[in-house]
Amino acid sequence: MIVGNGEVPPGAATLIDSADLVIRFNDCRTFGEAGEKTDVVAICNTGRPGKARLASAEWASHPAVQQAGAIWSVRDPAKFTALRQVLAVSHPELDDFCDDYTADFSRLCVCLGKKHSVISRAVHEAVDTQLQAFSPAPYVVPSSGLIVIAYVLESFRDDEVTIAGFGHEGWEGHPFEAERRLVERSIGEGRLSRLQPLDDVAAPSIHATAPL
Repeated sequence: MIVGNGEVPPGAATLIDSADLVIRFNDCRTFGEAGEKTDVVAICNTGRPGKARLASAEWASHPAVQQAGAIWSVRDPAKFTALRQVLAVSHPELDDFCDDYTADFSRLCVCLGKKHSVISRAVHEAVDTQLQAFSPAPYVVPSSGLIVIAYVLESFRDDEVTIAGFGHEGWEGHPFEAERRLVERSIGEGRLSRLQPLDDVAAPSIHATAPL
């Protein structure tokens, strides 16, 4: 179960908490409303968001972060080092966007007793390629949500993967309309499902077959 920070359907909490693996994002804003079970917190490990969370005792003590066994950094330092020069020309206002805090999160995870992983730039670049099928307007980077969806679909190929809390809207630097269409294509292909309002339906089962 991949749980974004957008609106979740009524009754989602019970279904989400019944999943074998639950992934949340950044500040875990839907924690509680969208269940409480948390196995992984995926975070932006660059720029102002990364810096702010490292400086926040409140973030480190959040019950979702405390409960998680792993923290996933969604931005490969090598990829964002390469992006820095490109963005210096195209988006000079994003001068700290590629500042890398991966090593700091790794040290924090040691202190918190959690496993730290970095999602490879290969996932980011594969997503960039897939998005081109939907002719996106120029964008900065795919959203963390889409990167994690792509990574999970690749890593857990034999499992049922469900998303909730994805409205495909937000910062204009993400190609949200193209992302929405890419997600819908994956749903149409049967590789992914989106949690809908349900009554008496059996909870989804997602059996972890790859290490966190």
